[in-house]
Amino acid sequence: MESILNDRPALRRQIGQVAEVAGYLWQKGWAERNGGNITLNITESVDDALRALPAISEPRPIGTTLPHLEGCWFYCKGTGKRMRDLAREPMACGSVIRILPGCTHYEIVADEPVAPTSELPAHLAVHDYLLAKGSPYRACLHTHPIELVALSHSPRWLEKDAATRMLWSMIPETRAFCPRGLGIVPYLMPSSQALAEATIRALDEDYDVVMWEKHGVLAVDTDILNAFDQVDVLNKAAQIYVSARNMGFEPDGMTDAQMTELRDAFGLPK
Repeated sequence: MESILNDRPALRRQIGQVAEVAGYLWQKGWAERNGGNITLNITESVDDALRALPAISEPRPIGTTLPHLEGCWFYCKGTGKRMRDLAREPMACGSVIRILPGCTHYEIVADEPVAPTSELPAHLAVHDYLLAKGSPYRACLHTHPIELVALSHSPRWLEKDAATRMLWSMIPETRAFCPRGLGIVPYLMPSSQALAEATIRALDEDYDVVMWEKHGVLAVDTDILNAFDQVDVLNKAAQIYVSARNMGFEPDGMTDAQMTELRDAFGLPK
């Protein structure tokens, strides 16, 4: 079977980045079994020939109406699929879908009739929000970074911006490369509409990465590599904190004055 990636270099590059990130997630231990999800808005890489392809599935309900997804196409990790397998065969472990008119249903177009992630409605709701606000972000990543999830088991780090301030203070790069910090969503049922709504509220407070208490993080950015990088930088800061505690001391961290100096020097938000 011919892949839709053939003769479409922009789309091949985007899906290749998804496969690259999937491999990183597995190597880091952030994607146990079939844990984690990736969705990517690929609409800008869809040509007329691809739009003309027939569906390979029946229309499937999203579960809600997402009006800003009219005419949109997405690559989605498949439900039950493992990141380690997606890294090798992204089109066998994921699917390309298009949103149907009315924005209440989607259908699978390629390459195989792989059912998208069970968290698809939540991911699509995030993409709908991003388009509604005119954001350039097209990638949505959910994964389970070990040290960040460990922090979420302590009420101390669930207070608004407590974890952000600590993580920023561990190493200058965190303040520079994750200038919006880490939003917090208290524990909610995975894949639920309530979790999707709470995540969107956190993103609307100007966070790019949101911690789901005792579960994992969701990150959005212009492409999937940038989304991964934000999580990677934040988790490195968490690793530094945990390493210091394992050595028997509470790390001092950078001072507020030092972090303000960084913010001003780099013209950072917040």
